[in-house]
Amino acid sequence: MDTIRGFRYKLSYWMSARDVYDSIQLMVTIAFALGITPFLVRKNSEGVLSMEQSGYGFVNAISRWLLLAYCYTHVNFHDESLIGYFMINHISQVSTRAHDIGGIIAAVFTFIMPLLQRKDLRKSVDTMVQVDKKLESLRSPVNFNTVKGQLILVITLVVAYDSIIITTWLVCLSKMDVNASWQLNFILVYELLVISVTICMFCLMTRTVQRRMTCLHKVLKNLAHQWDSRSLKAVNQKQRSLQCLDSFSMYTIVTKDPAEIIQESMEIHHLICEAAATANKYFTYQLLTIISIAFLIIVFDAYYVLETLLGKSKRESKFKTVEFVTFFSCQMILYLIAIISIVEGSNRAIKKSEKTGGIVHSLMNKTKSAEVKEKLQQFSMQLMHLKINFTAAGLFNIDRTLYFTISGALTTYLIILLQFTSNSPNNGYGNGYPCCENYNNITNHTL
Repeated sequence: MDTIRGFRYKLSYWMSARDVYDSIQLMVTIAFALGITPFLVRKNSEGVLSMEQSGYGFVNAISRWLLLAYCYTHVNFHDESLIGYFMINHISQVSTRAHDIGGIIAAVFTFIMPLLQRKDLRKSVDTMVQVDKKLESLRSPVNFNTVKGQLILVITLVVAYDSIIITTWLVCLSKMDVNASWQLNFILVYELLVISVTICMFCLMTRTVQRRMTCLHKVLKNLAHQWDSRSLKAVNQKQRSLQCLDSFSMYTIVTKDPAEIIQESMEIHHLICEAAATANKYFTYQLLTIISIAFLIIVFDAYYVLETLLGKSKRESKFKTVEFVTFFSCQMILYLIAIISIVEGSNRAIKKSEKTGGIVHSLMNKTKSAEVKEKLQQFSMQLMHLKINFTAAGLFNIDRTLYFTISGALTTYLIILLQFTSNSPNNGYGNGYPCCENYNNITNHTL
């Protein structure tokens, strides 16, 4: 029993979190191990958790980038690519070169740019610490235990999903008798891990913004609840007390008058917007790279799958269509999920921030105090000029409008590629590796 109790105590202690640094420690540690960030969350000389940069983090990030550069150089020097094991035509060669160039650029933006913009990440987290202190003073604190629990759940799901994808890839390649070099396998697996963790970090920051906005809204709604119940009239400014507001035990501190509460809410909103802008500055090039590469891979993988399925009725061979389609479909679905995760994480934070205006104007309609109404008007003006927005290097906004843009471009390029293939005298299956030669020979024999 003592052993079980000790284990439960250690588990509860490990699952608990006291502040924002404690809640994101696991995510930062994983990113540090993969070379994505040079920071670690550890205790300083005063025994307080903080984000500290490590010299090993710089060496780790640069070494990972050099290793990826070597792998890309090797596969280019040997003209090796995954699609090259199945078909060699103009489209497959273009897709291979585009992926290699994109991969090298992605390595730079994933490992080098975070080192140059490392101060933005720390500034964003430090700003959130200030927000948390102000929210706590207004009796609307963040539940860091919930934050850490959700983070552990997300990381567990990502690890499980990545493991399933990697296992599916390796099984499909094995069944298709593809013996890729370790350099190509390393690129395939490591890119997946780095992209997954980078997206998790970005979604963690957007979720952080969304959660603070929710706490701010709770403060403003509690104030509106007080006005609706006319409880403020019975409270003397000299009498300091806490009042229970509803069955969910939400409390608003009444040691300050409403004007002071609104002023602090304005400061909190400003800090949240500043933290979001700083986080976007840190992730902007990484997001641009991930979305661009994901789009390219989705376009060409969809082309490979459609071209194979549409041509299946005309060709029967030992070409293992099921494994081929499964492999590239898994890769395509993976990057679709990557884009959806980025867009939805950003969109939720933006939509949550947009609700602040409605709450402020609702308070403005209810207040009878000229001083409070003036503060609310100032808050309304601030909301007009300070908006949360996430962009990819300023080229396009990361919200749900991106779905329509990608869908239109994807459809256009797929039609062009399929028409190009249908008009080509040789679809490219007879110029490849042994499996492609068998495919062509059996097709000719059938015809």
